[in-house]
This record gives sequence, structure tokens and C-alpha cells, in this order.
Amino acid sequence: MIINTEGKVNENYYLIDGMTMGMPKFLSIYVIENNGKRLMIDVGETLKSRKIVKKLKDLNLFPIDVIILTHSHWDHAQGIEKITSIMDNPDLKVFASENAIENIKNPEKMIEGFQDMSDVYPFEGVKPLKEGDIIDLNGLKLEIMNMFGHTMDSIGIYDKKNKTFFVGDAILERLDEDAFFIPLMPPDFHEGELLKTFGKLRKMKDDLNSIAISHFGIWKAEHFTQILEEMEDSYFKVKNAMITWYNENSSIEYITNEYVKRFVPVSKFYNEKLFLFLIDMMISGLRTSGYIK
Repeated sequence: MIINTEGKVNENYYLIDGMTMGMPKFLSIYVIENNGKRLMIDVGETLKSRKIVKKLKDLNLFPIDVIILTHSHWDHAQGIEKITSIMDNPDLKVFASENAIENIKNPEKMIEGFQDMSDVYPFEGVKPLKEGDIIDLNGLKLEIMNMFGHTMDSIGIYDKKNKTFFVGDAILERLDEDAFFIPLMPPDFHEGELLKTFGKLRKMKDDLNSIAISHFGIWKAEHFTQILEEMEDSYFKVKNAMITWYNENSSIEYITNEYVKRFVPVSKFYNEKLFLFLIDMMISGLRTSGYIK
């Protein structure tokens, strides 16, 4: 079961469609509200900042009190300078991993490997978070956990009360029940840390009933369990297959076609532009990590 409809999800959660790359529902921005205080997870890209603020106002979620960036990739963090300027809230606090601070101040590093991403906007004033930190949202305790691998500044947010983990891009991108992509992206990917993240999340299985992924929504019930059980297997199957396909034919079109046939043959979700983009990024991740040349 997936929840990806924009608006109120439960007593505390709202989902905002961030429309990264102009694609509806591609980026899920979450707002957690408790006793009048609001926390937003990720901000999307710069060009969508005004639309996101308008949606917050339409849902009576404005102003935002706290923003947490799950990691410093452009589609999650690059809107922070513009969106904080539009919000114009002197009490707004922005947090990210302690490892992300320099990447957000100097964002050029985090667009290496992303084609056509030339405009970046540095931002200062982010407060650092580390493993075990607690954000107290008027009584709702949210625990910060390092979820390295996809990037070395990725963090997750654990809501014990609602038994939900907000994972960012730390484990995978799941588009529907039958379509997924692994978090193999440039320029800061680390396979060993990714496997540790998989293990950390799986150990929490009995304390969770849903996972909120930054792309396409919240997964519950049997699909939540499936994600936890198949993370490593899915990762290695995709990684090994893509290396083989690349060595056969390095064309992104060829690899994308093989990926669709092998891994998402029955998915109802298909967007050619999106699939080509994601495959290209995974190939760049393999290249920058030294798995292909």
C-alpha cells in the first residue's frame, strides 16, 4: 500500500507534491505538525519554491517552524535559499547532517555527475545534526539517524509515536508496487555504508509500520515489509545487471530498455524521460565509484 496523495495523511503528517523536474509526485515533501508547530522535510529545487509555499498556505501549514534536509542533493536541498527567503520567518530553523553543512555552503560538489545542473545556490545558516539527536516538536519526539551510502550526509528521521521512518533517498526510490530504482547516485555514493544503512533499518522492523520515501510517498502494509526484506538483494541485482549491460552497450537508451524488461516489466508507471534520467544517474554513480570506466 502506498500513500502518495497530496494533503493530510494522518493526525500528524501532510504530503506535498514537490514536482521535481516538473514531474508530478516525483518528489514527496513531508510536513509533520504537532500542537501548532510544523516541521518540513526537504524543500525541493529552487524553481518550485513559490509553488511549494503556496501549497503550504493552501493546506494551512504556513508558516513552517523547522526544516530538515535529508541530504544535500540538488533535488532535496537546492531550494533552501529561495524558500527561506519567501517564508521570511526569522524564527525558522534549518537543520541537516553535520556532514552536509559544507556541501550546502558549497553546492558545486553535489552536482558532479548531474548533467545540465549548472545553477547552484549556496546557503549558510544550517544547524548541524548528528546520530541520536532529538527534535522535539511540541512533545512529538523525532530521532535523527545517520543513513549514509546514497550520500555521506544522508540522515533519516524516526517518529516512534507513529512508527514511521522518513528515509529520504537512503534505501531506494519506489515508484509503484512494481517499479523501483536503487540509491546509486553520484558523486558521494558509498556501497559499504549503504549496506550498513540497510542493516540498521531492518533491525528496526518491529518498531515500524511505514516508511516515508522522498520519491512517491509512504509505504505501508505488505509493501513496507517487502522493501525491508529485499533491499540488499534488489541493490546487488540491479548493480550487477547494469555493469553487464554497460559493458555490452554503453548507450543509456539500451540500458534503460534492458532495465525496464528485467526489473519493471509489469509496472503501470512508466515515464520515458524520468527512466532515462534515473538510469543515467545510476550509470554516473557506477562510474564515479569505479565500478565501470
